[in-house]
Amino acid sequence: MATVAVTDATFDAEVKNSDIPVVVDFWAEWCGPCKQIGPALEELSKEMEGKVKIAKVDVDQNPNTATAMGVRGIPALFVFKDGQAVSNLAGARPKAALQSWIEESI
Repeated sequence: MATVAVTDATFDAEVKNSDIPVVVDFWAEWCGPCKQIGPALEELSKEMEGKVKIAKVDVDQNPNTATAMGVRGIPALFVFKDGQAVSNLAGARPKAALQSWIEESI
């Protein structure tokens, strides 16, 4: 499964009401570090299919969700489990570090 684009309107349905844990990546087109981790998140979404969903929220297009989550800088990553944020991470990381953070969080 590829990453899922999530909007302010679809956040609750795609993230909070998901049957499996969700990693939410708050990003923007102009953000260099966001683009740096994008391919790693795409790979992880395929490798961890069925265990976790990876969702991407463009903060420029969907400012309400980012504001509600207290996002001050991007990339900002959150793990949601049973509708609640259980872990968060700020800044770019190598794929292995992202994978281990996700596995520890879910």
